[in-house]
Amino acid sequence: MTSTSQSTALITGAGRGLGLALARSLLSSGWRVVVDARRTAHLETALPGASVVPGDVTDPAHRDALAAAVGGLGRLDLLVNNASDLGPSPLPRLADTPLAAARRVYETNVLAPLALTQALLPLLRDSHGTVLNISSDAAVEAYEGWGTYGSSKAALDQLTAVLAAEEPGLAAYAVDPGDMRTEMHQAAFPGEDISDRPEPEAVVPALLRLIATRPPAGRVRAADLAGASS
Repeated sequence: MTSTSQSTALITGAGRGLGLALARSLLSSGWRVVVDARRTAHLETALPGASVVPGDVTDPAHRDALAAAVGGLGRLDLLVNNASDLGPSPLPRLADTPLAAARRVYETNVLAPLALTQALLPLLRDSHGTVLNISSDAAVEAYEGWGTYGSSKAALDQLTAVLAAEEPGLAAYAVDPGDMRTEMHQAAFPGEDISDRPEPEAVVPALLRLIATRPPAGRVRAADLAGASS
């Protein structure tokens, strides 16, 4: 039987990209890991030993299932709200953004992380846990076409800051991982060659350093964490 003292993480949007890379690294370090994704057929092979909960974070029943999976393990040390919705591709200007698409982006990028954090706060408080909300430079820079996605990440940044103020026992971070060679990044630049972007695995060491060192809560850039290493 697995001990409840074993470090445990929940990572949303772990079907590919950064979520998958981080989950794989934590598993190799002996963590118990619960993951979700909308497409999960490949995850038994990609993440042997993980608890895989298929579904969409915007679905309250799915969030209940995630909370139940974590609750069954009796501990949560790390919540990574990584699942994100970019919105339409190519990225439209605000004047042309369908409101239904904007609602979907906000449901995924803001409300779902808030709901999961609310559901899991008791376990996070017990472990003095860490919350990583995956953000973007679009949260703080005004890029044409990025109004919906960027504003959703700005809202997530503010939720993270307030969570840190209200829950001083937790370590809460809004993490800008930087550009990566991912399916979402490709959708943001359809038809362009993004092979010069780093693979998500290159960002994982910075996240592991953040989890291990627990600097003051707030907004952090993975590039700065990587630069701080010696």
